[in-house]
Amino acid sequence: MPGRGLLSRIASKRNATQPLDEVDSIVEHLRVLLNTRAGESPTVPDFGIMDFTDLVHSFPEGIQLLQRAIRATVLQYEPRLKNVTVRHVRDEEVLTLKFEITAQLAQTGSRGVLKFRTQVNAGGKVDVR
Repeated sequence: MPGRGLLSRIASKRNATQPLDEVDSIVEHLRVLLNTRAGESPTVPDFGIMDFTDLVHSFPEGIQLLQRAIRATVLQYEPRLKNVTVRHVRDEEVLTLKFEITAQLAQTGSRGVLKFRTQVNAGGKVDVR
């Protein structure tokens, strides 16, 4: 059964009769996934991405490490996506990192290629659109 989990549906302010679009559900899950640091979940210690605050000292090489970490995490924890690629998008803003996640829905007969834009702000918060 595709869709959100029980706890996220309970916590949601949406009307229970309104179905959540699968792509919207994936975006919501990616937000949670990419804003969780590995080790924060006691039941699944590797859920989320690595704490990238230490990567500041290894820039620009750290960008590739974060790019690979995002891809590996999405592949492991978002089974509705396949053929996932993550690409760093250069930007003139110094305090943000932008990535483009490109994937396909794993279900056959579904939409074509999906593109999600992410932005990692200076405080470490990841926005997914």
